[in-house]
Amino acid sequence: MTDSPLSSQIAFSVGQVPVATLVVVTWGIMLVLALAGFILTRRLKLDAGPAQTVLELIVTTLDAQIEATLQRDPAPYRKLIGTLFLFILAANWASLVPGVEPPTAHLETDAALAFVVFVATIYYGVRSNGALGYLKTFAEPSWVMIPLNLVEQITRTFSLMVRLFGNVMSGVFVIGIVLSLAGLLVPIPLMALDLLTGAVQAYIFAVLSTVFIASAVGDAKPKAASSAGAAPAQKGS
Repeated sequence: MTDSPLSSQIAFSVGQVPVATLVVVTWGIMLVLALAGFILTRRLKLDAGPAQTVLELIVTTLDAQIEATLQRDPAPYRKLIGTLFLFILAANWASLVPGVEPPTAHLETDAALAFVVFVATIYYGVRSNGALGYLKTFAEPSWVMIPLNLVEQITRTFSLMVRLFGNVMSGVFVIGIVLSLAGLLVPIPLMALDLLTGAVQAYIFAVLSTVFIASAVGDAKPKAASSAGAAPAQKGS
């Protein structure tokens, strides 16, 4: 029988402190991603090999998505959005390892990821507009909208958590049920579909996180463009 998504199996205990299997798998994924990042970026070359080419493609695609959404330089946001995408992707695909349940199939992990986005939204909003400027965004387009904008800030974070949890957990349940009823080989097409769903959910989470940050930082101020336009005007006058 499948355990409740609200419960966690205990892997071992450190003294009187129990350590859940969920925590072990999560830290294992972070360790693998950190080692892979270190190995892949240790010796970058102008003549890129297959691994470096894939890495550069991921970074380029990520930067293009961030820039298209934020209309800003993607560099300050690349680490957060990229880390969220890669971690969720690896966590969703952890189901490929026999006996390993994806950390994102547990509500605790998804709540922590959504909370990171919630805090990051406030951080980038304050850094871009100042504390007072960020607070003013809640009064747009009118001060009457302040309660609704505050509620939206919380509900969209909650929906981010529930969307990821529901999609990943449903895939785990379906594959588990089919595997118990039909045998080993039948669920393979469902597992392939689950991999696709995991990739799509990681992409959606990253894109929505970028959209939430974009709403907090506001529109970019095209200083260069405005100053370039002012120069010909002064020259003509």
